[in-house]
Amino acid sequence: MSEESFYGVTLTAENNAVSWDVLSNDEDYPRGQKLIIRQVLLGAEAKEDEFNVVEVHTVKDNLKIPIAVLKAGETRACNPDIEFYETAVTFKLIKGNGPVYIHGQNIKDEVEVVDMEDDETDEDDDGEEEEDEAHAQAPPKKKLKMENNADGKNVKNKKK
Repeated sequence: MSEESFYGVTLTAENNAVSWDVLSNDEDYPRGQKLIIRQVLLGAEAKEDEFNVVEVHTVKDNLKIPIAVLKAGETRACNPDIEFYETAVTFKLIKGNGPVYIHGQNIKDEVEVVDMEDDETDEDDDGEEEEDEAHAQAPPKKKLKMENNADGKNVKNKKK
């Protein structure tokens, strides 16, 4: 089971960097968190013919790479559909004045408590039932009849 929430930030010349951090010590989500970036949009107020470049810096892999190059009048949106799992990330507007809007999903994986004894007995019962059903639904096999041909060799013929 997981908890999913909307993630959205705005980058401008004045506020050109925003960080997202995982809650690594959160007991409610010990299986981890991931951030999925679905779309990066250039605001309507962006200057014509100005490139706006958004860079991401990941802490875990120490990676710095541009994820969007946007220009008013040409490219106003991109859909990178990238995931960051169990790492803090910083989004930075390294060129242009923006505004640039970044949005996606923040997914927190919860631990499910499962009673193993009940599952094992259910699986055993289900396996036997499925096997019985498979035998019952299987079409009858056609029997082969051995005959001698004119040369005295055995030939297999399907019984009709």
